[in-house]
Amino acid sequence: DGLGFSTMKYNSVAAQLSRGKLERAVAHGLSSVASTLAKFSMDVVLYMGQNFGFITFPDELTTGSSIMPHKKNPDVFELIRAKCNKIQSLVVEFAYVTNNLPTGYHRDFQLLKESLFAGIDELNSCLEMSKYMLANIKVSSDILKDKKYNYLFSVERINELVTEGKSFREAYVIVGQEIKDGSYKAPKEVNHTHEGSIGNLCLDKIRAKLK
Repeated sequence: DGLGFSTMKYNSVAAQLSRGKLERAVAHGLSSVASTLAKFSMDVVLYMGQNFGFITFPDELTTGSSIMPHKKNPDVFELIRAKCNKIQSLVVEFAYVTNNLPTGYHRDFQLLKESLFAGIDELNSCLEMSKYMLANIKVSSDILKDKKYNYLFSVERINELVTEGKSFREAYVIVGQEIKDGSYKAPKEVNHTHEGSIGNLCLDKIRAKLK
């Protein structure tokens, strides 16, 4: 009880056999979180680029280019991406260290601790840094005014025609023709109310689930 264990392993062999397996299970957990964070970091890097420009960060949280004075490099998220990808390799590392050992304790297990503890610390650091960065993110709220995004609303135009009584097949053909002949106008006033839609994100319910 003093050590905080919820139960006791009565069989010493069973306890010994958990060595290696436990570290591999933890590595899979770390890998899962790291995978999500690495993918998110990639999205940040991508959507900060000049071809998208969806988001930006203050100058003090980015680095300048050595040759392009206008460029802001998302170094923090590039490093988080790399660190998280490295953390995901722990699954393979631990498998190779433990996969051909006979029953019993082996000094090989000692090598797991160094990588495991470092991986936990590294992932915690990445999460803390991501939290800090996101507290300073700037979202380009007027990005949809750019004409190149007009076709994102083609489905909304189809929905308009369907609510007017057209079949989906008819509406699909009509909108396709409008786009082709240049008469298409993007209906950017979207007022969805169903749960999970852009007009009703249900963020309060999501936050409640995360508690």
